[in-house]
Amino acid sequence: MATLYQPRKEICEEERARRRRYLAATLVTCVALAMLGGTVHVLMLGADRLAYMKGKATFDLAEVGQRVRAAGEDLALNQRNEHRLDSSVKFTIGEVEAMLKPEQWRELATMVTVPAGDFRMGTDRERSDAQDRPEHRVDVAAYHIDKYPVTNAQYARFVAETDHRPPLHWENGRVPPGQELHPVTMVSWYDAAAYASWAGKRLPNEAEWEKAARGPDGRRWPWGDVMDAGRLNTYYQVGSTTEVTRYPGGASYYGAMDMAGNVSEWVATDFQPYAGSNAPKELFQGKIGVANSAGDRAMKVVDLVPVQGFYKVLRGGSWKSDPFSTSVYHRNFSWPHYASDFFGFRCVKDIAAGMEAE
Repeated sequence: MATLYQPRKEICEEERARRRRYLAATLVTCVALAMLGGTVHVLMLGADRLAYMKGKATFDLAEVGQRVRAAGEDLALNQRNEHRLDSSVKFTIGEVEAMLKPEQWRELATMVTVPAGDFRMGTDRERSDAQDRPEHRVDVAAYHIDKYPVTNAQYARFVAETDHRPPLHWENGRVPPGQELHPVTMVSWYDAAAYASWAGKRLPNEAEWEKAARGPDGRRWPWGDVMDAGRLNTYYQVGSTTEVTRYPGGASYYGAMDMAGNVSEWVATDFQPYAGSNAPKELFQGKIGVANSAGDRAMKVVDLVPVQGFYKVLRGGSWKSDPFSTSVYHRNFSWPHYASDFFGFRCVKDIAAGMEAE
């Protein structure tokens, strides 16, 4: 009768070595596959990120070679623009008038009336920026304010009549095609003030701008207290400025348009703390970047050094801003001689005593 027990066979040393080699090969293969899988995953994440960034780009990436500039090149471009070295073509008054239909010119010239009285300025919101606090009451006289930010077409008329230098990005001194109704950008505070004087107006002070945007009920955005992305151009949702008539749902209580998003607007006021502010004083101190050594210059490292002079206030947020920077109590700031593709402006006009529109 056969026994059910089979004695275990001894494994020879040669078999043991073969099995060790097999196990080692298996481990190496597993590690290699894991590394390969991780690499593929990282590459896929990178590809997704590149696709995302391409989608955020505001110009054709095939033109990137024309967009990347050497250090200091912007300063040189601005200097050339300042001396009118790149503006070989000028608008005639007739050419400017032909940009828009008569009814469009009339609409752009519209001003809305803000009555005299006090309003809530600033905020006590806990998460607001320090410069926006505290909330306080401000009394203002009646005034008219432009219904829209000043457009490229309107600024072209100013350039044609005064021979003022055009914005830096106007190639050969011409408005970019199709952007006649977009707000003018790449204008400094000084450019904006010059335009306002030419138009028989002035830049609004900070309180006038905020009251026109905020209304008598202290709303957070021109239309109310709830953020609505369909009422404004902000946070790269478009990727550039838009026509000033594009968002009728963004009108303020008094009927002013585009007071949140599209372009941040220069106002006449210096950037200073509100009475009772607990914001750090250094926030309001004007500063410039200074490289203290050749090594710092080579590495593009600068220290911010306090200087005399004040920043100017910008209001309303822009097409680049995060949505909460478009709150109408929010205060941005910049040096008055700076210009940017998201800086614009609008004007106001005083109302003589007893002449306020009903």
